[in-house]
Amino acid sequence: MPFIYRNLFLTPHDTETSLPAFLAAKLSVPLSSINNVVIIRKGIDARKKPEIKIVYTLSFSADNSVQARLGADPSLEWQDEMAPQKPKRLQSSQRIVIVGSGPAGLFAALRLADYGVAATIVERGEPVEQRALSVQRFWKDGTLDTESNVQFGEGGAGTFSDGKLTCRSKEPTVPWVLDKLANFGAQPEIRYLAKPHIGTDRLRTVISAIRRELQEKGFIFRFGCRMTDMNIKNGTLCAVILNDVEEIRCNHLILASGHSARDTFEMLERLNVPLQRKPFAMGLRVEHPQELINTIQYGRQKQSNLPAADYAIAWNSSSSGRSAYSFCMCPGGVVVAGASEKGGVVTNGMSGQMRNSPYANSALVVNVREDDFDGAGPLAGVRLQRKWEQRAFELGGGGYRAPAQNLLGFLGVPGKGSVKTSYRPGICETELDTVLPTFIINTLREGITDFGRKLRGFVTAEATLIGIESRTSSPVRILRDSSLESVGIKGLYPAGEGAGYAGGIMSAALDGIKVADSIAGRLRP
Repeated sequence: MPFIYRNLFLTPHDTETSLPAFLAAKLSVPLSSINNVVIIRKGIDARKKPEIKIVYTLSFSADNSVQARLGADPSLEWQDEMAPQKPKRLQSSQRIVIVGSGPAGLFAALRLADYGVAATIVERGEPVEQRALSVQRFWKDGTLDTESNVQFGEGGAGTFSDGKLTCRSKEPTVPWVLDKLANFGAQPEIRYLAKPHIGTDRLRTVISAIRRELQEKGFIFRFGCRMTDMNIKNGTLCAVILNDVEEIRCNHLILASGHSARDTFEMLERLNVPLQRKPFAMGLRVEHPQELINTIQYGRQKQSNLPAADYAIAWNSSSSGRSAYSFCMCPGGVVVAGASEKGGVVTNGMSGQMRNSPYANSALVVNVREDDFDGAGPLAGVRLQRKWEQRAFELGGGGYRAPAQNLLGFLGVPGKGSVKTSYRPGICETELDTVLPTFIINTLREGITDFGRKLRGFVTAEATLIGIESRTSSPVRILRDSSLESVGIKGLYPAGEGAGYAGGIMSAALDGIKVADSIAGRLRP
């Protein structure tokens, strides 16, 4: 049985080919006595700048000559080699429909495929190849396709993001998800990196490969189809209606429509599907030169074998109880338009696999509570988002240009610099005082001032703020019971971010798997 060794430190100058030699030296055993050295986790320790350390957790096996001694070493652990059980194959004639082909929908489908069960996948947007062209056109000239954009289309909203796979969950299916992604073309190192990411460019090829695999296993993809209604009889789902005209009968519907499917929320409310409004966050995007962030985090200019530096930072107000914090930080990335409705500006961060843009960007957001919402009802948070997205469109001057301001100018600090940003399709330089509710603006100003104390150099004339970041998470939760079925409609299974049970690619994928497992349990004789 293999051993595990934790906290083996290397410098950025050391190469990973030397890991066995470093490990043997740490254990005081001959190099020839250890073998099968595998990285199971890799992270960066930058707490003592500029002495950066690369931290590894390794698994390895040992020859009989040293195994007994190593087995008594308290610094080592045994590795549990129990392989995850494969789902048992099922035979079922029941019809399954999946609405949405983001992480929740696709991984629900992959899980069902392992059970030997196929489904119809309904997606309002385009396949990822055509979707990318529509998005590029929007970023170039502001021509918005409200059905296929940064929010809607194959792959979901995460397709045009950083492709982060960070996950705090200890679910046993986490390695299964990472293995699937790597097998479909993601970088193999996502299996062990402490902060794995794929990058939007490579993620698109992964999504295409997943579609081909599912099609080979009998799944049917229906692109350009929006679910506009459901046929419900005696509290049980019987069919879904597509584009107001076509009915598809189904016994089980996995609803993974994403956090921006506002028309779907409205349809669910009309059908009296139990919904609940939930808190979320809104704020601005901040953009710095990446080299500045590297210097702040590493204490010097980045070495070639260190990744573009990121950050995660937060501040809590003792007086208001509000928090300001960074969200969806994109090292070496760009800020892009993420609107899905006409007349509203939404910003998002995106980066490629190499993270080689000269800019670093992050959302800086403030928690929005239910008592901040506009009026009553489960869709009050949606109305609040829409109101301020339209305000940002107005301040941007139309054409989906975003309002932007130099960071020092926003703080009222002397020495205001110019406004430089990667945002497409363009910006309108203006004061941001009225682009968001006053409580968000005030909390951001206090929070950013505190960030400048924690990250020396963060508050600088080289930074730009761009508005607004409003789609951090779903403002609605579709209520479900312990079996993950809607509490009001039999056969309806809300899943992922749009249902209010996930926040990011990994957590949405894991939720989709849980829903698929629940349905499989219903299909089992």
